[in-house]
Amino acid sequence: MQEHDSSPLSDFIEYPKKEMLTRSQDFYDVVKRRHSVRSFSNRAVDKQVIENCLKAAGTAPSGANHQPWHFVAVNSADIKKQIREQAEFHERGFYEGRAGEEWLGALKDLGTDANKPYLEHAPWLIAIFSQKKGGITEDDKNTNYYVHESVGIATGILITALHNAGLVTLTHTPKPMSFLNKVCQRGDNERAYMLLIAGYPSKDATVPAHAQVKKSLADIATFL
Repeated sequence: MQEHDSSPLSDFIEYPKKEMLTRSQDFYDVVKRRHSVRSFSNRAVDKQVIENCLKAAGTAPSGANHQPWHFVAVNSADIKKQIREQAEFHERGFYEGRAGEEWLGALKDLGTDANKPYLEHAPWLIAIFSQKKGGITEDDKNTNYYVHESVGIATGILITALHNAGLVTLTHTPKPMSFLNKVCQRGDNERAYMLLIAGYPSKDATVPAHAQVKKSLADIATFL
């Protein structure tokens, strides 16, 4: 490697092999209980919990460490209403023909439609934005690299952090999502990447049978 400013890796913890195996299994047992939920309680969630999960997402690796993401955590009832109105407007066009028969057929087993009451009912919406330019400081205007990959990794960590904290989530990607820039007051340098709904499940929350079918390890991985 080329010479660069660095410091020793001082916070790595190596576990005994038996504990490593146990920890890997325990984590799998925890994360396999994560489900996409569409019925949310309106119970309040402490802002500090959301803050901690966002800080966890901010530790994600990124191209040139530019961290090309911005998270807008929405708790305001008025802004959540605006988001729901805009999202449902676009979703109606999607379900009324824009998606096409194949896509709508793929969604049938999940029971989804254009109605998104959880966008108002859930305590928190987190709008995730990717940034075209940026850098380590707020004033940097450098080109960002591997933006889609970087924001995707951060989003995955955020979802896992929220689950680990005891909340349920739903990923939502209305098309187009450009209205989020206006509602969330984000500039032209940013592009809406995903809307994440977070909170407690309602007492009658369900998980579609189709969503519980996961591919086997043999189907998703190859060892060479």
